[in-house]
Amino acid sequence: MSTVVLLLATGLGLGALYFLVASGLSLIYGLMGVLNFAHGSFLTLGAFAGWETARRLGGDSWGSLLLSLLVGAGVGALAAVLTELLLIRRLYERHIEQVLVTVGLALATVALFDGIWGTDAIFVTGPGWFDETTTILGARVPNDRFLLIGVAALVLGGIVAFLRFTRFGLVIRAGVENRSMVTALGIDVRRAFTVVFAIGGAAAGLGGVLASHYFGYVSPQLGGSLLIFAFIVTVIGGLGSLLGAAIASVVVAVLQQMANFYLSGTGDLVVVLLLATVLLVRPSGLMGARA
Repeated sequence: MSTVVLLLATGLGLGALYFLVASGLSLIYGLMGVLNFAHGSFLTLGAFAGWETARRLGGDSWGSLLLSLLVGAGVGALAAVLTELLLIRRLYERHIEQVLVTVGLALATVALFDGIWGTDAIFVTGPGWFDETTTILGARVPNDRFLLIGVAALVLGGIVAFLRFTRFGLVIRAGVENRSMVTALGIDVRRAFTVVFAIGGAAAGLGGVLASHYFGYVSPQLGGSLLIFAFIVTVIGGLGSLLGAAIASVVVAVLQQMANFYLSGTGDLVVVLLLATVLLVRPSGLMGARA
């Protein structure tokens, strides 16, 4: 029983991390129709920015962790805004060019990170509480999983509230439905779309800092490895559905943990088989609109 509880708890923590990465992907695609393959670079850059901040402040206190989270989210948002302004804005409705540009940007940034911070993984330390565990039904669950779950829940609630209850959220949703009409009313839709990119980049940067503590290191390949599962989660949940991304993140992560433990490390294979099954049975995803 304790083993199942531990796998469920760690799966929820990993699922929270997947959601922080996938939420930006799902948001940007759902509202703007952009598949951003450079999203992992926002995560990696946020992780390195958070590590640099924590290193200069001592690295082991809650204050340095909080500041590193804020810096990571800010740097991720800034990188996303620059990407939208300089590259993506000219390529709306041109999906092949979007893919080529964002894939090229992802490859270039990995090489840039290699040149700045080196190719080796850099180990990360956090508050002592992260090294402790909490006993739940006999299972000793690492404490950092609770932080991941809490942050992911806040991000989900914050994005939903922003889109539903703020004027900017109303403008964004209206611009998605009928961009020309909103523009005719004198509203700058382009600025609203830039805000969407900023939110997605901030979530990725935040996820990057938390991922560095989850895995215990930061490296130039961190974003790329997580981006693969983020895309899987986004497709399974339904492209453009935040709720679908949240549900799929939990399903994928728990299934992955269970398969790794009970089926001798076959978690990645099981996740790919789940993806193939969803694409065959329901191509639109769990929560996506049917074509």
